[in-house]
Amino acid sequence: MRGRDGLRGGGALAKVAVTGGGRCNISNTFENVSSLSEVYPRGEKLVRQAFRVFSPEDARSWWEAEGVRLVEEPVRSEGDTPGRLFPVSQDAMQVVRTLENLIRKLGIELKCHAKIEKISREADGFSLTLAGGDAILADKVVVTTGGGALNLLEGLGIDIIPPVPSLFTLKLSDSGIKELTGTTIENVTLSLAGTKFRSHGTLLLTDWGVSGPATLRLSSYAARHLADTTYKGTLLINWLSATEAEIRDWLSSAAATNPAKQVASVHPEGLTARAWEHILSRAGLREDIRWAELGSKGLNRLVAVLTADPYEITGRAKFKEEFVTAGGVSMSAVNPSTLESRRHPGLFFAGEVLDIDALTGGFNLQAAWSTGYLVAQNI
Repeated sequence: MRGRDGLRGGGALAKVAVTGGGRCNISNTFENVSSLSEVYPRGEKLVRQAFRVFSPEDARSWWEAEGVRLVEEPVRSEGDTPGRLFPVSQDAMQVVRTLENLIRKLGIELKCHAKIEKISREADGFSLTLAGGDAILADKVVVTTGGGALNLLEGLGIDIIPPVPSLFTLKLSDSGIKELTGTTIENVTLSLAGTKFRSHGTLLLTDWGVSGPATLRLSSYAARHLADTTYKGTLLINWLSATEAEIRDWLSSAAATNPAKQVASVHPEGLTARAWEHILSRAGLREDIRWAELGSKGLNRLVAVLTADPYEITGRAKFKEEFVTAGGVSMSAVNPSTLESRRHPGLFFAGEVLDIDALTGGFNLQAAWSTGYLVAQNI
């Protein structure tokens, strides 16, 4: 059996071993998900079909029947994804060992480091060409690789959506943001100027730009758009997730209540003093200006910054080791009831190789369990 180091080195189930920071966010209760499209920006229809056969509830029962008891992670802050399920042991290696034990118990031969370079159609099945030139013949083939191995399918005429990164942080050019490194603001709405892409949640300001759940969600929703623009554009921050009218009312009330106080000394709930000073600077207001001196022009500038503060996006940053891609085998290329290739009977797809990806919170792994189960049932 491989130890933890061996798994990280690329052995079986290496990715499972590092998910959830080594604790394995195995699934989600889905109790707070009103629509699958909220958490699956791509592949919602295939996921829904797979859930009819093997639902998140079925998955939880299956794991616990195999001895992996699960617990729901409590929501500790605005940015936490509700309903996340982890092993009670808080150890991803328990999940890995459970699957490895089942593989041995069922007599399945597991071949690691046997690189397959090409899948070809033969009259009576498929030929898997290995590195070095040897080949394996198979009646049925299931492909569950990530998007990086889609070259295996070249020559089969399968519709492939080119993979692009998803779930990443954004690099910004503004030096003022970088001075707020480490600041967390829980109730923020992000959007991309000129698009309908937006997200809500906790924002983390970093030395390269922005991170946190709100940023990761936006990057997932807009993954293909951002790739097409080479990760350039304008990020708009609504610092309070409030309407213009709501913010104007708050500012007017603050001015009426604190006319002699400096504007910098009275800030909205949810913003730190440093973040408020940054916002005042973005609005072009002096640090020592008093509320009575703000005037309609100063108030209007503050309203504009608080509702849609613009920042130039200069690139993206990779999100830890749990890197997700949007793209893969097109939904139109498979039978949604079986996940079998429409062009090549006997060739199946499950997990990341499909054009399915999700937000963080156990949703990607659940899609893998459900699509894998669906394929196995139909084989």
